[in-house]
Amino acid sequence: MKKVLILMVAVSLSSCAEMQQVMNQLPQTQGINGIDIAGGLKEALNNGISKQVTKLTATDGFYRNEAVKILLPEELRKVDAGLRKLGLSSLADEGLKVLNRAAEDAVKEATPIFVDAVRNMTFMDAKTILMGSQNSATNYLQNSTSTALYGKFSPVIKNSFTKVGADKVWSNIINKYNSIPLVNKVNPDLTDYVTNQAMNGVFKMVAVEEKNIRTNINSRTSVLLQKVFAMQDSNR
Repeated sequence: MKKVLILMVAVSLSSCAEMQQVMNQLPQTQGINGIDIAGGLKEALNNGISKQVTKLTATDGFYRNEAVKILLPEELRKVDAGLRKLGLSSLADEGLKVLNRAAEDAVKEATPIFVDAVRNMTFMDAKTILMGSQNSATNYLQNSTSTALYGKFSPVIKNSFTKVGADKVWSNIINKYNSIPLVNKVNPDLTDYVTNQAMNGVFKMVAVEEKNIRTNINSRTSVLLQKVFAMQDSNR
């Protein structure tokens, strides 16, 4: 009823400028030609989260996926090499594995954070993203949520370290390495490092699904996705 009243007032206005001002106040949730662009982009991102990010929560979801596998930070590569020289290769291998286990465990709890973040996308954001690059929706999500996500993700990672035993493994590794004569002592912030690496892995997997939807018509599994990305195709 409100929409009808606004349009009736608009018709009575004498200038195009006044008409445009009133039209700009109307809701724009349906996008262009009645197509819900924002809804389509949100569906694409939610598909990336549900189809791709959930793969990371499985055992070896990070560890066996070369695209997102968390490697040792540079400062710990010398630790890895030092342990192997001492015949402690199994301990070094376990250290790398538990970093990835912590990320796999954390993503299980953190996925809802990403889902909630998608809901904040506006109509204007969606129009820009739709005609952008193959990973512009993922970039939007990353740029608009990373700071807040870090604050929520970091304690999850810290708890996961304890849950999967990574804290004990790495305490043992660091103590053994620091006991080697003449080495420079290390005390890395592994929570910060794994948090950032896990977040990067999540965004990489979202980008995989976004690219699929943008480039593969068969990946557009709903009528809305088909309509929205057909608009993208026609402007390429």
